[in-house]
Amino acid sequence: MIYSKLGRTGLVVSRICLGTMTFGGEGGIWKFIGKQQQDEADALVRTAFDAGVNFFDTADVYSAGVSERMLGQAIRNNNLPRDEIVVATKVFGRVSMVVAEDASDAEKAEAERRENKARNISGLSRKHIMDSVDASLERLGLDYIDLYQVHGTDPLTPIEETVEALDLLVRHNKVRYVGLCNMPAWLIMKAIAYAREKGLHRFESAQMYYSIAGRELEREVVPLAKDQELAILPWSPLAGGFLSGKFSRDGSGPNDARRTVFDFPPVDKDKGFDIIDAMRPMAEAHGISVAQISLAWLLHQKHVTSVIIGARTAEQLTDNLASVDVKLTADELAKLDDISALNPEYPGWMVDRQGNDRRGQVS
Repeated sequence: MIYSKLGRTGLVVSRICLGTMTFGGEGGIWKFIGKQQQDEADALVRTAFDAGVNFFDTADVYSAGVSERMLGQAIRNNNLPRDEIVVATKVFGRVSMVVAEDASDAEKAEAERRENKARNISGLSRKHIMDSVDASLERLGLDYIDLYQVHGTDPLTPIEETVEALDLLVRHNKVRYVGLCNMPAWLIMKAIAYAREKGLHRFESAQMYYSIAGRELEREVVPLAKDQELAILPWSPLAGGFLSGKFSRDGSGPNDARRTVFDFPPVDKDKGFDIIDAMRPMAEAHGISVAQISLAWLLHQKHVTSVIIGARTAEQLTDNLASVDVKLTADELAKLDDISALNPEYPGWMVDRQGNDRRGQVS
C-alpha cells in the first residue's frame, strides 16, 4: 500500500479507501448496490486492513444507518486499533426508517408520518448536523469521527451556517476534520473563504464522482483543489461497475451486476466503450483486469489523494487493491488521457487560448 497526506493536513491515509455502501442492502436503492451481512463485512474490512488500507468510508444514509452500524461492528470484531484507522462518514440525506415486513400497523404508520411530514431530518442546518453527528457516533460505536463530510448541497441552508456548525463539531472533539461531497466549485470556494475570514475549521477534502469515463471534475473543482490544497477522494471510480470490463456494446453483461439494475452514475456509453477498448490490450499486456487499469489511471493523477472502492466479493476487493501496484507507461497514460479527454467548453478554451502567450514567457 502507498499513502498520502489528506490535503494540507497532517493526516495520512491509504491511496485506497474501502467504501461501505454495499454493507446492509436495506430498503430503497441500497438493495441493488450490495447486501453484505456482518460476517461478509468483517471479512472485507479485515482483508483491506491487512493489505494496508487505513481509510474506511460510510454515510448515515447508506442502508438507513445499517452501513455505519456494520462498519463499527467490523472494526470491533477485527480488533482494529482505533489510532491506526481513519473513519469517514457523511451528513445531509434523510435517514429513512427501515420497517420490517412483520412490523405493526402503528410502526408502519409512524414510519410513513416521519417520511412525509418531518421537516428537519435532512439538509445541512445546524440542527440537522448536530442531531446527525450524535446518531452516527452511536451507530458506529465510536467516540469521534476522523472525517465528517457534508454529503451534498443544501439549497435552503446558508453555507455560512453549515461551516459554523461543522467548526463546532471539531472544537467539541466529535470530529477531527471536515470535508464535502458533490458541491459546485463556486460554493466550495465560498465556504473556504468564509472559514478563513472567521477563523473557523474549513473543508479539507472533496469526495466527488471521478473516473476515466467521467472527468468533468477537471473543469473547475480540480484546479480549485490544487490551489486550495483540498484532498480529492473519487467515489465510484469504476463508474458504478461500467469500467469493470464486464459489459459490451451489444448490451450483454452479468445479470446480477449493480450497473444492470441501477444505471448510475450517468456515463456517455459510446465514449465509455471506446475507453474500455483502449484499456483491454493494456490489461492483457500487464496480465491484469480492465478494472485495475481504470483504477490505476486515477491513482496516476497527482491531484487524487485516495480512491474509494466498494466490493461485493473478496475477489473484487483483492483485484481492486492490486491496482496500487500497477505502473502505467507514459505512452499508456497519454493514450488513455487522449481518448478520455473532455470536450472543450467555454470559458476553458478561451482561458487556454489567451494564456498561451503568457505561458511562453518562461521556460
